[in-house]
Amino acid sequence: MPRGRPTRSEIRNNIIEILAVMGSGYGYDIYKAYRIIFPKVTLRSIYYHLKKGVQLDEFTVAKIEKSQGDYSWGPEAEKIFYALGKNAKPSGNALVKEHFERKGTKGDEVQ
Repeated sequence: MPRGRPTRSEIRNNIIEILAVMGSGYGYDIYKAYRIIFPKVTLRSIYYHLKKGVQLDEFTVAKIEKSQGDYSWGPEAEKIFYALGKNAKPSGNALVKEHFERKGTKGDEVQ
């Protein structure tokens, strides 16, 4: 048996299922959908798994958008959009499909 932690993750698998339906999305959009469909998770955990998934080629960075505004941290915000990578293997989760058919692809409220 190999040493170390296994690279599989239930949270990352759920994110793969969400991105398989969404096509691409940025961290907070993925987080909002995740919180509605699956058990509670923190935003920090979602960002960790997105970063780890990029390292494992489960996700790719589709694009990076910078938007101007009056934010608490400064005048600019950066949105990193993720899409499925070559190592992603979505299984077609029925809960995810049902959620996006019922609500549309974006604009969900966090509960």
